[in-house]
Amino acid sequence: MQLAAMQQALAEREAKALRRSTRALGAVSGRLLHVNGRQYLNFSGNDYLGLASEPKVQQALCDAVSQYGVGSTGSPLVTGFHAAHQALSAELCDWLGVERVLLFSSGFAANQSMLECLASADDQLLLDKLCHASLISAAQQHPSQVKQPLRRFAHNELASLEKLLQKTASASHQLVVTEGVFSMDGDSPDLPAMLRLCQQHQAALLLDDAHGIGVLGPEGRGTAAAQGIACSEVFCTMANFGKALGASGAFLAANSTVIEYLEQFAKHYIYSTALPPALCAAVHCAIRLVRTEQWRRDQLQDNIRLFRQLAAEAGLPLLQAEQATTSWLDSSQHSAIQLLLLGEASRALALSQALKQQGIWLTAIRPPTVPPNSARLRITLSASHQPDDIRFLINTLRQYF
Repeated sequence: MQLAAMQQALAEREAKALRRSTRALGAVSGRLLHVNGRQYLNFSGNDYLGLASEPKVQQALCDAVSQYGVGSTGSPLVTGFHAAHQALSAELCDWLGVERVLLFSSGFAANQSMLECLASADDQLLLDKLCHASLISAAQQHPSQVKQPLRRFAHNELASLEKLLQKTASASHQLVVTEGVFSMDGDSPDLPAMLRLCQQHQAALLLDDAHGIGVLGPEGRGTAAAQGIACSEVFCTMANFGKALGASGAFLAANSTVIEYLEQFAKHYIYSTALPPALCAAVHCAIRLVRTEQWRRDQLQDNIRLFRQLAAEAGLPLLQAEQATTSWLDSSQHSAIQLLLLGEASRALALSQALKQQGIWLTAIRPPTVPPNSARLRITLSASHQPDDIRFLINTLRQYF
């Protein structure tokens, strides 16, 4: 692409209020962040349990840096796999009840590897309409597209999925891909029913649980566990360390054969520098806290309930507030992702800027991240938030509705 074409594309995005930019944060500490010397209440982060700034996790990182150094020094199959990686892997297996896991540098890389490796050229990929960009990108680039074009079923609609399973029954194998908690809508599929449907058609279920792990289920084991499904019943699960666990990186969990295959053939794993071992030690500490400190999930759910109650009283047009509690989730557990649907990108951007003027950091989510005319403010709650923070947010928002 020539520079002139790039400039035109950027100008078009700017004209549609869709151009995005980064802002350098001075500091982030739990519920607060600082930009250019000003403090904001943060309602846009994914640190659902407040572990990113937890002193025990920070200390685990510092101690491990002294032992292992800053980086892993190589790819996992060369010099990059250390005792800290082994210990984290063992903890994940024990926590989730799976045979093996494989660690990746990011959730994007893990999702790409999951689809690239586990679907053959003769297989059929079936994705939920609202699957993450990492999954859609991997599916669209997969060699199977030559023989079996990607099919996408209506969001969380089992009837739509069943029709596609019937239509594509001639494929060598079918792989159904969904998310535990959808990152831009905060809702969840009926996983037990979906798993039964997959079993009826001998299809594999692949799950991205980036926003469910740590938050939902016993010991925070994720969306499947919250719905009564063992992680081992899912063909392959991806989850990452950059949300409720407060760090970065990701993993795939499955049986030994699947993970061994990925270890041998997943290019993102084989040809990338391994996660820093010190970071793995910090994640290991975070998982221990997730498993033993139930109060973090309790506090998060208290904050979510308060937010939903106040939002309903204020008459705010919230997607989650308008819908009944997802019946296949325990009624005591709600998503930390709440959506204020605004429609026009310019309106979402203007409201986001107005909130910043009042000390609230709440980023506008616009196309292409979400479908056209569905721009929104994506409100994320954390165990770190205090009740007065939530009241201030609601009282500020109601000024604009």
